[in-house]
Amino acid sequence: MHLPRISLPLLTLVGSLMAVTSAQAAGTVQLELVGDAQGAALLFQEWGQALNQAGIVNVRLRTANETNKVGIETAGTADSPIYIVTGIVNSRDELTLPGGRFRRSDLGRLAQWLKDLADRGPNAGKEQKAAFGLSTAQLQKFRSDLATPVGSATQGVSRRQVVQSMAARLKLPLKLDAQTLQALGDDKVEENLTDLTCGTALACVLRSAGYGLTPRAIGSELAYAVVPTQSNLEVWPVGWVPEKPANETLPALFEFLNVNVQAFSAAKALDAIAERLKVPALLDRAALARHDIDPVNATVT
Repeated sequence: MHLPRISLPLLTLVGSLMAVTSAQAAGTVQLELVGDAQGAALLFQEWGQALNQAGIVNVRLRTANETNKVGIETAGTADSPIYIVTGIVNSRDELTLPGGRFRRSDLGRLAQWLKDLADRGPNAGKEQKAAFGLSTAQLQKFRSDLATPVGSATQGVSRRQVVQSMAARLKLPLKLDAQTLQALGDDKVEENLTDLTCGTALACVLRSAGYGLTPRAIGSELAYAVVPTQSNLEVWPVGWVPEKPANETLPALFEFLNVNVQAFSAAKALDAIAERLKVPALLDRAALARHDIDPVNATVT
């Protein structure tokens, strides 16, 4: 990761975790968290408390330099290795490490990653990470699960009920706390998503409420989280880039058709195009609302 040069001093939160297997201590992990000094005191205090509660103790603050970047350095001896892990705490209160991005709600996953590092070293079982920091096999499990058809009516049903219904159809757990359920609201879903997959439908329905679906691996356990969307936060997309070229995936999209459209409703025009393509056209209602566009009243020529 390339870090911009800044004139403010940096602070580093240092915590050490001794990972012990049932047989013997495999190694020591020193965790160094770096963030800018402006407003960092309270932020690091909160991270320190959370790390301590997760069993990652011996936390202290010290001055850091501007060359700090995410990575792992190996010190010590072959018999007693020390892995010095540097991570960045950004302004969104996320911790970026070589093992992925973590929030304080992900400390179980963080502790497991640190333990695996101490047990097996930084290169053991290393593989190319897929989306969301998952392994290829983990991502495939999520994709298979989210390929489950919605299978029930959604148009005119409250957003909260639609999400709960799809959560019940998934094999992997999707937990919804009372606060999130309340935030989803009772607004009625306007689209008929019955024939779509749960992944696409959830991404579409949650986005209109300002939320997104993110898959997570906590140790060996896989689960979904519903989180408020924000810039640079990776959430499950409405669709994935097709493996085949677009002209093979949807050849009708490249057919020419002469039509006479005069002051026609944009919503009706999109419906007509979707019917001809034989695929649904989903509207990004959150973006439309942000730009104050009503496709029913907007006209196209």
